[in-house]
Amino acid sequence: MALPRIGVVIVTMGTRPRELKALLDSVEKQDVTAARVVLVGNATPLTDVPSEATKIPLEENLGCPGGRNAGLKVLRESGEVDVVIELDDDGLLIADDVFHRVQQLFATDPGLGIVGFRVADEHGHTERRWVPRLRADDPMHRGPVTAFLGGGHAFSMPMLKEIGDWPAQFFFGHEETDLAWRALDAGWKILYEPELVLQHPRTSPARHAVYYRYTARNRVWLARRRLPFPLIPAYLGTWALLNLVRIRSASGLKAWAAGFVEGMRVDCAPRRPMKWRTVWRMTRLGRPPII
Repeated sequence: MALPRIGVVIVTMGTRPRELKALLDSVEKQDVTAARVVLVGNATPLTDVPSEATKIPLEENLGCPGGRNAGLKVLRESGEVDVVIELDDDGLLIADDVFHRVQQLFATDPGLGIVGFRVADEHGHTERRWVPRLRADDPMHRGPVTAFLGGGHAFSMPMLKEIGDWPAQFFFGHEETDLAWRALDAGWKILYEPELVLQHPRTSPARHAVYYRYTARNRVWLARRRLPFPLIPAYLGTWALLNLVRIRSASGLKAWAAGFVEGMRVDCAPRRPMKWRTVWRMTRLGRPPII
């Protein structure tokens, strides 16, 4: 059984030097050496980062998906990698056999497109929102899912060649869902593997000033790009009601509404709606694309 070659992509804005160093150290300590580690600097020169990684300093901040695409481009051109692992710059691999486990998973299942890691804080606790399924009471429940977390995951490079890279125009938020839906629609599998752990500090996504605006805009774009027309109002209506209940501030509601309008007005091409058989597949997996 030939084991796939592992590559790593990490995107940073240079604002977490201590956490980034710890992450890079944990990558170096893996019992399988990565064929290439690519460090992408979103509007940061990376001159102060002591690492042997391939450094890609970008002049502007392309957002997380745009930055990751820059890293994927380098890996693709190198021809050295079969599977890419992407990690948040404030994450940490606490075990040294993560790469070996990833190799085994992809080697034994050629239809596997994405492996999602379990994200846990420094106390080992996994928040409900970090579990990629509706029934999130047991974060240790392994199995096929319809989504994955952007903080720690692995992709098949042949899958990316078929479905394309991250939707860079999303900039922040829901880019994982867009990519996951494309993978499922092309017939690839997504596996949640809780034994693969990325330690990550407990934070709120609402800490970002653009959170509410981008969340609303990108959900609209996601629906317009990927859903059959009859499902678009059901999907957007469900999430609109949830956000009206969840958002506690007038400023947050105002930003969310502005983002929703922006998502309806601004072009989000290309539109390639998923097949109805994919809708049924997602439903059987426990998460139809209206929730």
